[in-house]
Amino acid sequence: MKPDVSKAMRQLIRDVRKTIPFDMPVAQVCGGLCVGCPKKLLNYLEDELARWQSCLDDGAVPSLGDLNRLGRCSQKVYSALQKNQLV
Repeated sequence: MKPDVSKAMRQLIRDVRKTIPFDMPVAQVCGGLCVGCPKKLLNYLEDELARWQSCLDDGAVPSLGDLNRLGRCSQKVYSALQKNQLV
C-alpha cells in the first residue's frame, strides 16, 4: 500500500509551524547571538512552508524526497535557532 505523502506533508507543515517561533519579534531574533542569521533562516523556512502549502492546496502530490528535504531543512533551521538560543 502506497503511503499518503500529501497527508504526511500537511502534518509536517503543521508540526513545523507549531515548533518554530515564526511570530517572534525581529528585535528578539536579531538581538542576541547571530550564528547563521536566524532572521533569514526563519524567512526562508516560512517561504518553503507557504510554497508547499500552496502546492498541496492546488492538488500537487509531493514525493517522499520532497518530504524528506523539507524535514531536513526544518531540522537544520531549528538547530540554528538553538545555537542562537531562540528555542
